[in-house]
Amino acid sequence: LASAKDLIGHLAPGSMLLADKGYDANDLRAAVAERNAWANIPPKRNRKDPICFSRHLYKARNLVERFFNKIKHFRRIATRFDKTAENFLAAVKLASIRIWLRGYESTA
Repeated sequence: LASAKDLIGHLAPGSMLLADKGYDANDLRAAVAERNAWANIPPKRNRKDPICFSRHLYKARNLVERFFNKIKHFRRIATRFDKTAENFLAAVKLASIRIWLRGYESTA
């Protein structure tokens, strides 16, 4: 949970955090609220107090999960072949472009 707080350090005001049930903690929700953002996290089954949660907005998280699944098919990224952050980011960008172009390839 401490690393999750570090990851939201650059969360812009007015933005939304989409996370799964593993991140359902009052501390994380408070940290997101301090940044004037909204946490859309489904409640755990054992949560005593009700929270505001939108299932419709949570469905957008599925797009991110599917993207990570597709990008892991590129061996260079899945095995973290590149040692420097710059080269790894470049490989992720190239793989992202390749995934995006797949939707526009012709089958002729």
